[in-house]
Amino acid sequence: MRGDVDTIKERLDIAEVISGYVKLEKAGTSLKARCPFHTEKTPSFFVSPVRQSFYCFGCGAKGDIFTFVETVEGLDFRGALKLLAEKAGVEIEYRGGESKTEKDKILGVLEDATQFFEKELAGNEPAKSYLASRGINDETVKKWRIGYAPAEWRVLFNHLEALGHDRQIISRAGLAKTSDANATKEPYDVFRDRIIFPMADSNGWIIAFSGRALAKETEPKYLNSPDTILFTKSEVLYGLDKAKDHIRKKDYTVLVEGQMDLVLSHQAGVDNTVASSGTAFTRTHLERLKRLSARIILAFDGDSAGEKAAEKASILGIALGLEVKVANVPSGRDPAEIAQEDPLVWRDILRQSLPAVEFFFNKVEEKEKNPRKLGKLVEKRILPLVKIIGSAIEQSYFISMLAKRTGIKEEILWEDLKKAKRADVAPMPDSKLALGDEAEKILPPSYREQIEERLAEMRLWQKELPESAPELVVLKKEEAELSDNLSGIVLRDNLSHLLSELTQAEVSKDGKLIASLTVRIQKVHGQMRALEEKKKML
Repeated sequence: MRGDVDTIKERLDIAEVISGYVKLEKAGTSLKARCPFHTEKTPSFFVSPVRQSFYCFGCGAKGDIFTFVETVEGLDFRGALKLLAEKAGVEIEYRGGESKTEKDKILGVLEDATQFFEKELAGNEPAKSYLASRGINDETVKKWRIGYAPAEWRVLFNHLEALGHDRQIISRAGLAKTSDANATKEPYDVFRDRIIFPMADSNGWIIAFSGRALAKETEPKYLNSPDTILFTKSEVLYGLDKAKDHIRKKDYTVLVEGQMDLVLSHQAGVDNTVASSGTAFTRTHLERLKRLSARIILAFDGDSAGEKAAEKASILGIALGLEVKVANVPSGRDPAEIAQEDPLVWRDILRQSLPAVEFFFNKVEEKEKNPRKLGKLVEKRILPLVKIIGSAIEQSYFISMLAKRTGIKEEILWEDLKKAKRADVAPMPDSKLALGDEAEKILPPSYREQIEERLAEMRLWQKELPESAPELVVLKKEEAELSDNLSGIVLRDNLSHLLSELTQAEVSKDGKLIASLTVRIQKVHGQMRALEEKKKML
């Protein structure tokens, strides 16, 4: 696979690929354009043929040919690899030695299975009645290709064999299996007496299924296809193929947990909704969504399990640098019920979503009325969440909010924040994450580090522009503003450190040290005021 990537990069010039999406103009040794990832009037998107990379000084987007295609097309890496391989005329060598032909055969059998399930639903009244009782209309059934798997042992398997599909391909597609006790027996259908929700990749190809039991006593309630060479449950988000363009356009994603939540949310007009199909959200899921938008609303069930799932997903999302909000779904309700009963109410709940820190503070405040105990819960549960936020400005906002809501002084909260441990990124299934040191590895760079990195990138790009380039005026102005921001952050860090030392000096009653620290703190305050005055004059 690594060799395929390198070959594609050798054959395709980044400028040629990007010019298929935006109009590029010469700018010294680089090329410029209006950024395709955000709205702007003055071009701030630059492409370097020398370094085969791009960078936007407006929104900070950057990367190589693969990053660009992933973002602009809303694809995962595999999708971008396939698209670029076709452009470059490169035959992909898949992992495990599977050939392209075998993948195509599996896609074919999955498509035939989808058509089979669709026809079976059309002739099964109990299945149609169930969907109608959940508020799913005929248009939604057709749009999502919802079907039904008969309550027989081998009807799908026999149908697919009759169409000429090899039984090994049927098994490898996750549609049939043999008894563990007796592998010599005939394979039997994986899905039986279930409402079937076909799951597609980002290009719209059916790659797996999720089946909802029709009989109440059947366990498990939901059954997903096993992992195959096409489907990995920790990577696939249900509905992403239909939602990706709407996510990019609206600049936020609505995340729900189940298939019913997903299809009814779309039916209610919220077409930027995706679902995890019964598995916990993983780092891979969220990274894929981040390529489309950095803003996410979590809309899980209104119970303790939903709240815990939302908290875990929030921690992971914030750690990845996402702006995470949480919808306050009424207690005992789920998104599907609300969307079915009143689409306007559902959309209103989403509009009133709160930033994750504020949402979980509200939950803590509802349960604990004792001010002292509330403060302890803030220290234990909320500050670790604030700790993983990469933006100093965002941290400051939430510290100020907590101070107003609890009556605790901001200085005290800042001190406790410094001592607080970062919220653990809980080990979600297939996320390949662990606690402690591993959690630190996925945390985004601090706001200070982001500015330092952006300044370095700016200076590097300026070297590729001629001295007469008009873009240099804009870049140097932005560089000056970022430098001032960086100075402000450094001063704030110094102030926080000095205040911490002053607190310790006051505890030890060291008068000489207190006097010295007070002078230094006053000096920093003066520098901060001077910097603010300078900003006002610009």
